[in-house]
Amino acid sequence: MAPTSSRRSGHSRRAQYSLFTSYLVAAIGALIGAVLLGISLWQPAAMGGMRGAASDAAEPAGRAVAVAREGSGGFFDAIAGYFRAGSQNAGLRKELELARIRLAEADATLQENERLKALIGLTEQDEEPVAITHITGSTAASARRFAYIGAGRADGVQVGMPVRSARGVVGRVLETGSSTSRVLLLTDSESVLPVRRASDDLVAFAEGRGNGLLRIRLVNLGINPLEPGDVFVTSGAGGYYRPGVAVAVLTEIRPDGGLARMIADPAGTDFVRVEPIWQPDTVAAARQSPDEVLSDAEESE
Repeated sequence: MAPTSSRRSGHSRRAQYSLFTSYLVAAIGALIGAVLLGISLWQPAAMGGMRGAASDAAEPAGRAVAVAREGSGGFFDAIAGYFRAGSQNAGLRKELELARIRLAEADATLQENERLKALIGLTEQDEEPVAITHITGSTAASARRFAYIGAGRADGVQVGMPVRSARGVVGRVLETGSSTSRVLLLTDSESVLPVRRASDDLVAFAEGRGNGLLRIRLVNLGINPLEPGDVFVTSGAGGYYRPGVAVAVLTEIRPDGGLARMIADPAGTDFVRVEPIWQPDTVAAARQSPDEVLSDAEESE
């Protein structure tokens, strides 16, 4: 008798029947598959019903897969959209910043054009200017108020000549150098300018206070007719300034007049116009001493 370890499972009838059955089922399956393949090749329409049934059976599973795919696609699209929106917002912020810069540049260009137009307006006055130049500096820390301009004797500038901007009177030349001049501003404590109210012939004096303001002192004392907002212009008296040039706007009422601010603020003025003295004979006569006046009178006799 053979040992137990050497026995083969194939000697068991049950194992032999199982193996035979599996071969038989495989052969029948292969035969059925071959028959169906032949039918599908020779008669494709005959297999339409079976394909439809198979498609219907697989449809729920396909729908579940599609839903899962759409859900995952929407999730990833949302994430991608979030990052795209962030980059788009950053781009829009940059464009907005550039737009603001361009707008600021446009405003600066517009202001520069306005200043150039005002400068052109200075050259289109009835009287030819002696020089058109710019303010190179000014004093603001003391009671004395001076400005310095880039034109002097070489440009024909002389002491006493009026200096004005496109807005109004700035002052008059106090000293001249070869290429620069010092200007006595209207707000200087030593400056006195005859003026009149623009709306009528009310005369007054505009006196500098040394603090950036002007004191409007009435010539005829009595009831003060002034009101805040009154505009004062040069009257022409004294012979330095031609009449009708803007000087100041009244801001405060006082018993003998009021306080006013300059219309042509030197701090906001770029270019100025140096004009000839309006009535040089009158100014020359006012500068003469009594002895000189008497000497001229004797010579004329």
